[in-house]
Amino acid sequence: MITRALFVRLEAKTGRDQEVESFLRSALDIVDTEDGTPLWFALRFDQSTFGIFDAFPDEDAREAHLSGQVAAGLKEKAPELLAQEPTIERIDVLAGKIDIPALATVE
Repeated sequence: MITRALFVRLEAKTGRDQEVESFLRSALDIVDTEDGTPLWFALRFDQSTFGIFDAFPDEDAREAHLSGQVAAGLKEKAPELLAQEPTIERIDVLAGKIDIPALATVE
């Protein structure tokens, strides 16, 4: 059961939007190796605004993800790619539905 989630908002520096998109697309391969991250989406809202939504079965899995390779890579690349620090919102999931047969990797 999914009980915890994160929403991360990223604002690319002018002219760095393609690099942010590439970083997010490449992060999927890393997230795929995380047993505690069953749901992860990289999002684009407009030319320079991106996001990540991911969900977890519990707080331990969320903390493991926040200590993982994607978070470390984002911290490393943030000064070069982002106009400001990422906004990270911790979310408690109250209810949800996941239709497992319909789930697939979107690339």
